[in-house]
Amino acid sequence: MKRQVVKSLTMLTMIATITFAAAVVSANAQSQQRVIANVPFEFVIGDKALPAGEYSARLTSSDGSILVLQKDDSSNTAVRITNSIVPRPNKTQARLVFHRYGQTYFLAEVWAGGDNTGRQLLPSKQERQLKREAERIAQSRYERIELMATLR
Repeated sequence: MKRQVVKSLTMLTMIATITFAAAVVSANAQSQQRVIANVPFEFVIGDKALPAGEYSARLTSSDGSILVLQKDDSSNTAVRITNSIVPRPNKTQARLVFHRYGQTYFLAEVWAGGDNTGRQLLPSKQERQLKREAERIAQSRYERIELMATLR
């Protein structure tokens, strides 16, 4: 009898813990804010070229390391792993940062605004190659383009 009571209490505790964890995860997912920006040019994220348009960026993993970028009409989506970076002084606005080499733009950073950290995308193979060529020819790296964004 005592064994049955202990087993029942253990099962009840496990169910309560799982229910609580599911509620926390669900609430966290619902409270996620998206960074929304209108990108007026074609750009590259990873190995995927995306057309100009309105995009939303959101972080999906518990540590915020996975970025999902989606076009407003859901026709184009890209997923990338990111690293945490600290902001520059006096930069608190939500924004997307691009690196431009000639006429090719690469998404490099995403900032939600007011945060202590932003997210940096690792350079793709194509971006690293263009960077090497630019440094060899013009001895300049890239132009940094910042687009202001909003939070929703």
